[in-house]
Amino acid sequence: MRLIFALLGVLLLALTVASILRTLVVPRGLYSSLVMRLWRTFRALLRACAAPFPGYLPQDRAQAWLAPLVLLGMLFCWLCALLACFTLLLYGTSEFSWDIALREAGSSLFTLGFASGDRLRLSALDFLAAASGPLVIALQIAYLPTLYGSYNRREVEVTLLQSRAGEPAWGPELLARQSLVDTETALPQLYRDWERLAAELGESHSNYPVLLSFRSPQPHRSWIVGLIAVMDAAAIQLAISPRTAPPEARLVLRAGFTALRDIARVVRLPFDPDPEPTSAMRLTYAEFDAAVTMITAAGFEAERPTVLAWPHFHGWRVNYESVAYELCRRVDAVPALWTGPRDFPAAAIPPRRPADRRPG
Repeated sequence: MRLIFALLGVLLLALTVASILRTLVVPRGLYSSLVMRLWRTFRALLRACAAPFPGYLPQDRAQAWLAPLVLLGMLFCWLCALLACFTLLLYGTSEFSWDIALREAGSSLFTLGFASGDRLRLSALDFLAAASGPLVIALQIAYLPTLYGSYNRREVEVTLLQSRAGEPAWGPELLARQSLVDTETALPQLYRDWERLAAELGESHSNYPVLLSFRSPQPHRSWIVGLIAVMDAAAIQLAISPRTAPPEARLVLRAGFTALRDIARVVRLPFDPDPEPTSAMRLTYAEFDAAVTMITAAGFEAERPTVLAWPHFHGWRVNYESVAYELCRRVDAVPALWTGPRDFPAAAIPPRRPADRRPG
């Protein structure tokens, strides 16, 4: 029986090390079952805490704790798993009882040093346990600057988008505001910035899925809502003004739905990699028609009538709508226009446009 326990300890140690490496070390988007289970558990708990309070803001305040809880839960689970590993190994390779094996494993793992075996052949296990605890904690500490570096770069662009696309961001509002303040020439640079940001989102959020749970400092801002807004604006511009639309609009659309699909693969979210341009879509023609009417009323020049522009817009949006809506639902993003339903009851929030206070 002691040999079986020792083998179980080796197996558990291998699984724990693999989990640590795939989550913190391997620079590739690999599925982490531990992160996903912790995410589901804490998300459900926080949603239950906010359920008695109606609206979106209580949910936002509660879900702000999700990412820190996942990070602490990862460290706690790994340390507990290592403690169980070395307890099994010490019990299986010695004559210790369970309580003595647990005491010595904990003493070595957390480098307390108050317990030690008097057998030389156990020293290797004690030394390995003593190295494992600080190593896991050091890896977790080194993991945080990478997360917060990506988070800060993401939030800078999300904050800059607020004055262009409203809060929460909405694609038609982005085009309307550029027309109202005569800054249409700034759209190509905006598309270039978000093309680069989309590439970084696809890389960072697929390698470190816990970043999906990091919320913006302001409740009505969200990285996924901002990305949808920029992509919708580019798709609308290509649909209604194909001759004057900048080439950057096509590039940001391609980079955007590629990034969303990279993230979807890591979190095991099913999607159609090559949808037909006529595939079903949740956004309706009536919503598109109302948005185009608002845009043209703001002074944006349309080269196509809405009825002819709709198939072109539809053909672009089917590439990213389903994945974008599901990610919005999973991260409990602000319920902005054209971002799909949420798991909590909340009406779609339109962007707030500042009053026009120009003289005359």
